[in-house]
Amino acid sequence: MGISVQVRTFAGTVEATCVHPAIAALCGRAASQNLPLLGCVDPYDDTVFNRLQLRVLIPELRALTDGSAAEEAEAVHEILALTAQVERRAHRYLVFNGD
Repeated sequence: MGISVQVRTFAGTVEATCVHPAIAALCGRAASQNLPLLGCVDPYDDTVFNRLQLRVLIPELRALTDGSAAEEAEAVHEILALTAQVERRAHRYLVFNGD
């Protein structure tokens, strides 16, 4: 299994999930471009981002859509939809869930 992305509450309840197969490749490309947040997603454990960190993560995601394959662009679109959920409500986190 690859990396999934979840919206989690402070208590750990999963409110939404994205399991797109291109997420791992997207994170790998971010690492090769030395992006500070998305490039440091751990493929084997949870990487958690809070609402303040989304100020950096969202532009990183948008930057990766330039020159990306259609599948990666679709994954970015799905992840951005999850970031919107995190931004709308307090005590929500965007969690990249590694294998």
